[in-house]
Amino acid sequence: MDLPLLELTKLLPRWVDIENLLQDELEARFILKKATSHMEKLQTGISGGDSDEEEEIRYLICALVDRNWERIHTGHFSSVSLNIRKIYAIGCYFKIFFLLLEDTSPAQKEVCSGILDEAQLLGCMEDWSELKVALMDYLDKGKEENPKLLPVLEPLLRVSCTCDIPQLDAPNLKEFQTKCFQAEQPTLLLNTIEHWPARKKWLDLNYLLKVAGNRTVPIEIGSNYASDEWSQQLVKIRDFLERQFSTKKANQEIEYLAQHELFSQIPALKSDISIPDYCSISKDDPPGSVDIKAWLGPAGTISAMHYDPKHNLLCQVFGSKRIILAAPKDTENLYPHESEFLGNTSQIDAAKLDMVAYPLLENVKFYELLLQPGDCLYMPPKWWHYVRSAAPSFSVSFWWE
Repeated sequence: MDLPLLELTKLLPRWVDIENLLQDELEARFILKKATSHMEKLQTGISGGDSDEEEEIRYLICALVDRNWERIHTGHFSSVSLNIRKIYAIGCYFKIFFLLLEDTSPAQKEVCSGILDEAQLLGCMEDWSELKVALMDYLDKGKEENPKLLPVLEPLLRVSCTCDIPQLDAPNLKEFQTKCFQAEQPTLLLNTIEHWPARKKWLDLNYLLKVAGNRTVPIEIGSNYASDEWSQQLVKIRDFLERQFSTKKANQEIEYLAQHELFSQIPALKSDISIPDYCSISKDDPPGSVDIKAWLGPAGTISAMHYDPKHNLLCQVFGSKRIILAAPKDTENLYPHESEFLGNTSQIDAAKLDMVAYPLLENVKFYELLLQPGDCLYMPPKWWHYVRSAAPSFSVSFWWE
């Protein structure tokens, strides 16, 4: 075992760290007890890396990962217990290490990177963030750089346009609390994220390629998630960036990295932003957690008219988006889908209103605005919004209660 890998094993969960988690999981308890014990022996030089015991444990760990993958994919993801997701993530960690004990070639590291990404997408890795970052660095180190250069986007010049909602220039917390949060008033907030390093750094798509290119993420295929042609795929960010931001073919489908917890997956990018202080204002005491989502795509991506159950601060890092809003009181006039999955999504095309097919739209008051680079849009819970990117765009949304 090479020295860097040996050092990494010291960050793996120890039996004492996970024993309580496994009280009612006899299979996982048996397998992970053997795995943690074996890794401790490796650290002390008691056991070799190619023993019969190692082969047996590797097989058991792979079976544990497969078993919990099936449990995660049985029923709706929201109903999967946190324990199952944690066991899956821990199993993936050990699976990666046993694969690396077998082989540390670039091809094997690529396989392990895929396992790590899937563990982040499906599992729960919050308790092992130090190991996640260190392992990511180890797997990416020495990887051949993509020779194809991506463009450095030009900052968009601010344009003068109408805005149907109030605008505030970098309001202080008290002003935001009274005029926006308590008043439940959608508001365009100006000059509130200019201090983010992301505002300049992310315009260089080669920076995103270097920091995040090897990560696997879920990408939406098609411009509108509510359409029949919409689908999802897991792809490397480097492939997504090359297809959508380099010279594209005329028939290239629109792809969208949408509503993804990218900053949990790639901590280096999280250091380029900061949670706005406005998200600390809550009816709860103490305030709950803040969900951070990434939205990256070319011009033409669309989020159909929908609402979110939490307070929403949508921050525009680069590019611009045309947004149409409607109040919660107009919900019955906006023709929500009847299915449970799309119950918070309207059947209408907010950009091309069809008053014949949807006559109740006559009763709806719509509000339009252009979200430009450096702007933040505050939307109270259950405010309907339609979003269409007018240029290549990276947005970050913060949801809280």
